[in-house]
Amino acid sequence: MKRYYDISLTTGPELPVWPGDPQIQIEPLRAIRLGHASNDSQLTCSVHSGTHIDAPRHFYDEGKSVESLSLESLVGEAYVAELPAGTEMVAGNLLENMRIPDDIERLLLKSRNSNLWSQANHVFQDDYVALDASAADWVVRRGIRLIGVDYLSIEYFRSPHSETHKILLKAEVVIVEGLNLQQVATGRYQLLCLPIKLQGADGAPARAILIEE
Repeated sequence: MKRYYDISLTTGPELPVWPGDPQIQIEPLRAIRLGHASNDSQLTCSVHSGTHIDAPRHFYDEGKSVESLSLESLVGEAYVAELPAGTEMVAGNLLENMRIPDDIERLLLKSRNSNLWSQANHVFQDDYVALDASAADWVVRRGIRLIGVDYLSIEYFRSPHSETHKILLKAEVVIVEGLNLQQVATGRYQLLCLPIKLQGADGAPARAILIEE
C-alpha cells in the first residue's frame, strides 16, 4: 500500500522568510461576508518563500527560468539521506562517506533543520545546516539532477560569494529549499515536486510530496 508524505511547508504569514524578503501576506480582495459573490484573495511573497525551487536564473542572468526546468528532474525516484547527528556544515567528504546509492539522481538531505518547522513561534534561524562548495562539487560530479534541503537556503547564511548556489545552478542542478523531512526516514521514494509555472522567474513556490511504495 502506498504512503504519501507532504514535505512542503504551509505558506502563510507565520512562516519565517529570508531576511529582507517581504513577509508572506494572504489578503482578501473580495469576501462573501461583505456581500461579494465569492471569496478572492491576493498573495504577496518572494518567489523564494516557503518550499520553493531555485532556477539557474537565480544567479545567472542567462540561466533557465523556472518554467523551463525539466519535468524529468522534478519527478522520479529520490533518496532521502539523514545527516549524522551534530552535522553543522555539509562537505563533500561527508556526503561521500554516507553511502548514498550510486544510481540516485534526486537527493534530499534531512538534518536538524526539519525540527525547526514544528517549533511554536519559529523565527528565522541563521545557524541552519547548509552545504559548502565541496558538497556542491560532489553533487555535480555524481550526476545528481535535483538536490533538496530542509531550510530556506542550501548555502550558509551570509556566504560571501554564493559558491554553493553558483556551482549547482551553473550545472543546471535543480535546488529545492524549504522542505520538511521530519516525518520521513532514510530511503528511496518517488518524488513529485512541481513549482508554479511563473514566466521568466528565478524561482517559484512548489508543492513537494514523497510516495513510499
